[in-house]
Amino acid sequence: MEQQLDEKELERKLKKDQKAKEKEEKRLKAKQKEVARLQAQAASDGPKKTEKKQRKKVVEDENPEDFIDPDTPHGQKKLLASQMAKQYSPTAVEKSWYAWWESSGYFGADPASSKPPFVIVLPPPNVTGALHIGHALAVAIEDAIIRWRRMSGYNALWVPGVDHAGIATQVVVEKKLMRERNLTRHDLGREEFVSEVLKWKGEYGGTILNQLRRLAASLDWSRECFTMDKPRSKAVTEAFVRLHEQGLIYRDYRLVNWDCTLRTAISDIEVDYLEIKEETMLKVPGYNTTVQFGVLISFSYPLEEGLGEIIVATTRIETMLGDTAIAVHPEDNRYKHLHGRYAIHPFNGRKLKIICDAELVDPTFGTGAVKITPAHDPNDFEVGKRHNLEFINIFTDDGKINSNGGAQFEGLPRFTARVAVIDALKAKGLYKETKKNEMSLGVCSRTNDVVEPMIKPQWFVNCNTMAKAGLDAVRSKRIEIIPQQYEQDWYRWLENIRDWCVSRQLWWGHRVPAWYVTLEDDKVENLGSDNDRWIVARNETEANLEAQQKYHGKKFHLHQDPDVLDTWFSSGLFPLTVLGWPDDTADLKAFYPTSVLETGLDILFFWVARMVMMGMQLGGDVPFQKVYLHPIIRDAHGRKMSKSLGNVIDPLDVINGKSLEGLLRRLEEGNLDPNELRIAKEGGEKDFPDGIAECGTDALRFALISYTSQSDRINLDIKRVVGYRQWCNKLWNAIRFAMGKLGNHYTPPATISVTTMPPICKWILSVLNKAIGKTVTSLEAYKFSDATSAIYSWWQYQLCDVFIEAIKPYFFNDSQEFESARAGCRDALWFCLDTGLRLLHPFMPYVTEELWQRLPQPKDSCQKDTIMLSEYPSLVMVVPIS
Repeated sequence: MEQQLDEKELERKLKKDQKAKEKEEKRLKAKQKEVARLQAQAASDGPKKTEKKQRKKVVEDENPEDFIDPDTPHGQKKLLASQMAKQYSPTAVEKSWYAWWESSGYFGADPASSKPPFVIVLPPPNVTGALHIGHALAVAIEDAIIRWRRMSGYNALWVPGVDHAGIATQVVVEKKLMRERNLTRHDLGREEFVSEVLKWKGEYGGTILNQLRRLAASLDWSRECFTMDKPRSKAVTEAFVRLHEQGLIYRDYRLVNWDCTLRTAISDIEVDYLEIKEETMLKVPGYNTTVQFGVLISFSYPLEEGLGEIIVATTRIETMLGDTAIAVHPEDNRYKHLHGRYAIHPFNGRKLKIICDAELVDPTFGTGAVKITPAHDPNDFEVGKRHNLEFINIFTDDGKINSNGGAQFEGLPRFTARVAVIDALKAKGLYKETKKNEMSLGVCSRTNDVVEPMIKPQWFVNCNTMAKAGLDAVRSKRIEIIPQQYEQDWYRWLENIRDWCVSRQLWWGHRVPAWYVTLEDDKVENLGSDNDRWIVARNETEANLEAQQKYHGKKFHLHQDPDVLDTWFSSGLFPLTVLGWPDDTADLKAFYPTSVLETGLDILFFWVARMVMMGMQLGGDVPFQKVYLHPIIRDAHGRKMSKSLGNVIDPLDVINGKSLEGLLRRLEEGNLDPNELRIAKEGGEKDFPDGIAECGTDALRFALISYTSQSDRINLDIKRVVGYRQWCNKLWNAIRFAMGKLGNHYTPPATISVTTMPPICKWILSVLNKAIGKTVTSLEAYKFSDATSAIYSWWQYQLCDVFIEAIKPYFFNDSQEFESARAGCRDALWFCLDTGLRLLHPFMPYVTEELWQRLPQPKDSCQKDTIMLSEYPSLVMVVPIS
């Protein structure tokens, strides 16, 4: 024991001696540094004192107006003040540059150019209002890519567009009508409602375009498009017709996600899932009282011929009104005597066959007997098809019990019927028990209504062959998914793809180009019920000609399908349609397929996969060669951004700054109900007690891009953006120092000579070389945060912290013996700033443009008017300094 203590004591002593040694070495180094500083100071004391006097005199003689930029006529090159402002101001710096870039045509791409093309299509934001911070991330990344490629000699095209966002836009306008005029769309009628939507788009549609410009997005505005403009609408119709002709679009009765508030089918992406762990009472739209979820209700069905009863359980007791069978496992001995027998429905006398289904039934779960409602449950739907069961829909479109549910319950809202059915079962002595049950509850992300599986006649796209082509495209690397980890999601989704329901019971969107034929001698039946009577055509004239051929000599009427197409159908065509498809345009020849798609990882299947399927099927090639999936932005606490939480951030609020009062006022102007508004305000007050400080576009972009190292989610802290805004001030001061030391008469040489430069200059050029290499390789690998890190480190820790401080003594001392060194320092300083600003420009376009414009240029310089078109820095030949 004593020996162990001695060893520990010896180890402590050795560590103590080592620390003392290191401390002494640091002290000696500091002393040497101080001696060198004093020597340099001694040589420059005289000039310094003179300089201080001169500086004081200059300050006294300063005219404040010399630091204020003159007003610039819109679209002209920015007029700069004769003197640089002493502090960086985002508002002042960002003014006027974008209008000049745009009016000068710097964002345009020429299909006849001999340069290699590089093409990005902007994922079209919804026309429903404003961009959020997630859009800002996408814009920052895409603009960085396109500016880098443009500066690297590519014929760079970035195509802008806006999506009509069928369901989202309709919901917004319907809420507005109800709030302002207490009207529903049905009160107005279809034509008047669509005109209201168009009016709303005209009023608010420009908000997004303004935001994109403020974010410095270098989009080719001459190619701007809208998913419901005439060329895109023509293309959507053409795509539908061609896919129908190819046998890939058909009409059928299938189970869909039904929203009873909107009275339409909705896509899977519009369904959010609530994980319920126990009995929970929830508020559901249209109900004054809360509704019970998270319970499993058991009841019994009486068996025929006095055979007793069979007990089943369900979380949706109201659907028992549509039951058409009871399933058991074929090997379950408890029920073998009942195979092929019948139970009797207690409310309508319907005979429910007891069927055997090993695929659905787990004999160890519950009673081992499962009620089957084929028209209202996805699993039961498949069972119904396997066993040829009757499909009975018991709900109206607005979620009430219809006549199929029986006179006792007809007209009751579905969750009111839930209680009534339990009471009726109790009255018949068939109710058994209610116990808590974990469940996943699907709710519509637009209305918060509980999604109801309903069987409906809809238009579907057969995705099997197209999905196989999409799988092969990724496996063969014709399409590369970045980060690579998401390839497995791609394979899993496309290998298990289901046919895609593309019709929606909305009024805002592309009308389905299909007409139903009714004949003069038809019996009264539901319009559209006979699938053979549908004619798909490009227009009514074409449909009429086809009907004449099909029903020769008969009198008929055509009725266009009132449904519209899923928004994802038109957006799935976007890479084709923005370039002019189906016409064989110069743009389509030059720019398709595009180079990269940049988007959020949450829509890899819903949008990306559909673009790949439709692009390959209709365009003959993959729509893009790479897919870069950016992380999803959450708030600083890791919560999903939601208007109801009050944590959604408008990028313009970060750029311009916003008081807490202003943030809360915006919440009040939104569509939140009183309870949501209260929660949102509380969240806003907690997260932004002092509002949001003005950060500017450059700081916001740089911060967002630097966050992309967080692979699947970004927990955004506004303080980090504020930090980069302060860093912009560091860049500003570096250029101010340089302008002072370069002097008014300095002209950079055409080529930089390294041989006569002081060692510190050779060192800074060497590390600049490494920073360029790291930035370029990172951009090529789509590792954007590595690129921003390389640039930041060079500017901050090598140029500003070391080089600029190290060369100051050369400029403080006017001695002739330092003239050669001073000249070398000037050239190195100018080269670093010129190259460093071009390196930084794709990430911070505004401040780099303004600072670069202030730098002197070499005589007979062939550099462009704007940094945007100047050459991106390539590796420079510099002797490395060890």
